[in-house]
Amino acid sequence: MTMKEHSFLMRIFQQFLAWKPISWFMARVLHHADAFLLRLSGGKLTFAQMSGLPIIEITTIGAKSGKQRTLPITGLPDGDKYALIASNFGQEHNPAWYYNLKANPECNVKKDGRTGSYIAREADPQENKFYYEMAISYYIGYAVYKQWASHREIPVMVLEPKE
Repeated sequence: MTMKEHSFLMRIFQQFLAWKPISWFMARVLHHADAFLLRLSGGKLTFAQMSGLPIIEITTIGAKSGKQRTLPITGLPDGDKYALIASNFGQEHNPAWYYNLKANPECNVKKDGRTGSYIAREADPQENKFYYEMAISYYIGYAVYKQWASHREIPVMVLEPKE
C-alpha cells in the first residue's frame, strides 16, 4: 500500500470515527477498551492508535476519590511537553481527567516504555488555539467535536516536565 493510499484510508477511518453515533459510543467505551488492550499488550497497543493519533498513558489522582487513575489518551507532542484536548468527543461536559488535573496537577506520563513526572496547567487562549489547530491536523474529528460542544469552551491542558 502506498503512503497516499494509506493516508486516504486513514482519512476515511477518521471520518467514520467522527460520526456522531460512533463518537457517542466511543466516549463511553473507548477508555475502557483501550485500558484493557494496553494491559493485554504489555503497554504497546491501544485502539485509539489505529486512528493515527499520538497516544500516551497518563496517571492522575482522582479529584474526588483521591485514587490513582491511569488511562491512554491523545497527547500531542510539543518538544518535551504534551497537550491534552478536553473535547470528550464533543459531549456536554469535560472529561474526568480534566477535573483530576485541575485538582491535582502532578501526573505521570508513560510513552514508548519511558515514564516521567509532569505538571499540568490549563493553556492560555493563544496556546489553546494553537494546540486545537494542531489536534485538528492529526484528527478531523476535533473540528466536529468543537461544533458539538459549542455550548462550552473546550479546554486544553499542557503537561510540562516536573523539574
